[in-house]
Amino acid sequence: MNPQRHIGRTSAMGGSRRGSAGPLRVEARVKVWLEKDGRYVFGHGLNEILKAVEAAGSIKAAAERLGKSYRYVWGRIKKAEDSLGEPLVDTRVGGIETGRSSLSDLAGRMVAEYDALRRRMFEVAEQEFASRFQTPGDTKTAGG
Repeated sequence: MNPQRHIGRTSAMGGSRRGSAGPLRVEARVKVWLEKDGRYVFGHGLNEILKAVEAAGSIKAAAERLGKSYRYVWGRIKKAEDSLGEPLVDTRVGGIETGRSSLSDLAGRMVAEYDALRRRMFEVAEQEFASRFQTPGDTKTAGG
């Protein structure tokens, strides 16, 4: 899924620009996020946080894995829960065993569906990009 294409550098007059170091690498990029009532509620960062919570079994361990503070990770989760009106992480306080935090059913579904949506958006972006930009060795531009 690397929609990278090499585009030759040319001036407005059609000639090569001086000092160009070969083909210009151009890539299509896509950002996917979910909104509720026009406000952000879920995206890649929160998705990664929830995956880390599920893998680590606690918000604290997830924060450590991600290199973020506990306060930051907890705050992102709480803000999303407030926006959605439902819990994303089920927690148990106390105890020495691991696995004190787990994803709610809603969070589990959101992570899976968001990953699928994001993959599909990357596929579409790659297809559209490839159809519109010349690839190395092509003698024609897309559509012509």
